[in-house]
Amino acid sequence: MAVPVVDPSLNSDSAPVDSAPVETRAESTGPGAAGTGTPRRPRWRPARADLLAIGAYVLLGVLVCLNYWGDVEHRVSSHLPTDHSWFEWLFAHGAYSVQHLENPLFSLRQNAPDGVNMMANTSLLGATLPLAPVTLLFGPQVTYALYLGGALAATAATSYWMLSRHLVRSRAAAFLGGAFLGFAPGIVHHANGQPNFVSNYLLPLIVARVLLLGAAGRSWRRDGVALGLLVAYQIFINEEMLLLTALACLVVVLAYATQRPRAAWARARGFGSALGLGGALALLLTAYPIWFQFNGPQSYRGLQGGVFHNWGEDLVAFVTFARDTVAGDEAVEKTIGLTEQNTWFGWPLVLVALVALALLVRRSLAARIVAVLLVVFTVASIGPVVRFDGAETTIDGPWAYIPDDLPLVEMMMPTRLALVVAAAVGVLLALAWDALARTAPNGVAPAGTTAGAAKAGTAGRAGRWLRPVGYAALALAVLPLVPRPLPAERIDPPPHFITSGGWRPYVPAGRTLVPVPIPSNVHGLPTLRWSALTGHEFPIPGGYFIGPNPDGEGVFGAPNRPISTLIYSTMDTGTVPPLTEENRRQAAEDLRYWKASVVVLGAHPREAVLRELMTALLGPPQRVDDVWLWRV
Repeated sequence: MAVPVVDPSLNSDSAPVDSAPVETRAESTGPGAAGTGTPRRPRWRPARADLLAIGAYVLLGVLVCLNYWGDVEHRVSSHLPTDHSWFEWLFAHGAYSVQHLENPLFSLRQNAPDGVNMMANTSLLGATLPLAPVTLLFGPQVTYALYLGGALAATAATSYWMLSRHLVRSRAAAFLGGAFLGFAPGIVHHANGQPNFVSNYLLPLIVARVLLLGAAGRSWRRDGVALGLLVAYQIFINEEMLLLTALACLVVVLAYATQRPRAAWARARGFGSALGLGGALALLLTAYPIWFQFNGPQSYRGLQGGVFHNWGEDLVAFVTFARDTVAGDEAVEKTIGLTEQNTWFGWPLVLVALVALALLVRRSLAARIVAVLLVVFTVASIGPVVRFDGAETTIDGPWAYIPDDLPLVEMMMPTRLALVVAAAVGVLLALAWDALARTAPNGVAPAGTTAGAAKAGTAGRAGRWLRPVGYAALALAVLPLVPRPLPAERIDPPPHFITSGGWRPYVPAGRTLVPVPIPSNVHGLPTLRWSALTGHEFPIPGGYFIGPNPDGEGVFGAPNRPISTLIYSTMDTGTVPPLTEENRRQAAEDLRYWKASVVVLGAHPREAVLRELMTALLGPPQRVDDVWLWRV
């Protein structure tokens, strides 16, 4: 299958060469459509520029993860340490599922005895299962760091491929756009413990495939199958980013159809056929996992209270430098960065983007579509209330008029719609650089111009200053956004009793090991890692996940039982509360519910008071290796 290439006829004198629209051969109704003799680019023959671009992206990925590699086994994100540990646990889950040939859609190794619905959580199965051999060989900490940097670089690389093959001529323009799409401030922010939001390497391929549907000379069956396979696999990586991409594609298709109705109508039949085939194939391949997600054990319907709906993007965030960039400052997080940093472009990039749009939007179809994306998703990301400089205003945002219980919408976070804005800005940067690259320098008219030579000559004279000024402006806008290594903190290793297998005689098959503190969304980060770093060899109660409450709504973590509530309150206050026989009876009932065989307390800042509490509840402990142990 030939890869569509940029239409060379669009560089003729039919449009000003400094801002001519760049379109692909997918627009079969325009000049240079299939069958006109346009040369085809070889499918798999990367040029030196391609290899250099990919190499640069890999180096950037290594840079972002540099602090982890300093002590990869004991360092986690200092921004989201619990999320970091959760994803280490997920890599261990993938390895455990492959090693034991168990259903990866569900796990009993956390939240015992009820388990966790992995499809109803951010399980990243599309990565954890293929990387199981790496995890089994080197451990989940190494796999996490490798994957995080690799996902960032891979997203930049596929974005570069999409831009260079389908949208722009200049490889430098494609490199700039790909670098921004892979390492935008909002994406790097999510790299702090949330690798599922940097795993966007399939999304540029999905977008390119959607834009090719129905083009003349293409097989709608082949395109539909390719789209279906890509969408099906993306479901096992990140459904939320797939939904955002689908919404963006919908806006793009509508914007294109509005501006080119005849071309859209000519492609409508093939587009619809291919889209239907792709959707049917994706549904066929993922029907059971999706059913399991919403109807399997430990599934839920919506989040309790629609907690995400109030998380909108602060207007000042658009012109602020993100913390993890060379121009960023940690202090700003205490004001407007209380939720997520999904834009944070800095004022130079915002100004350059506005100027680029003003210059390109009248002449470039792609720029007009980008403008629509920017407006639609910027407004949509504001949320139910307009926020400005860290404070809520009295102005309603668009989400104030959207019911919280709409399907799919009930799970969405408004601020994350700004990730589409970041993607549109990346495409705009590529378009702007490409337009500058095609501006004739030194007053020389571009090759191929005849009737429009005078106009082209004028453009060329302008190019004497336009190109260097434009390049400098783009460089000054993006250089402050170069990412810095992610901040990391050291976490103590698990007890030797755990890592050496000393627990084995105490935990027979079908029973659980109860770590103190019991893992939750607030407490127990170190003890959650016990499970991950031992390859899930023993199940544990509690955990870090989303599961159902008694009403079927999603809540964070397992419902607190009396003994876990006592443990958490003791940790918070630093003192043991007065205990009664009822407390001891409830503790024994909780341990029976968890099918516990042993309770283990390792080194902990609150070790003394926790040992006092557990002794009052369960009796004197045993000192085994480097832990306190209660056999139950």
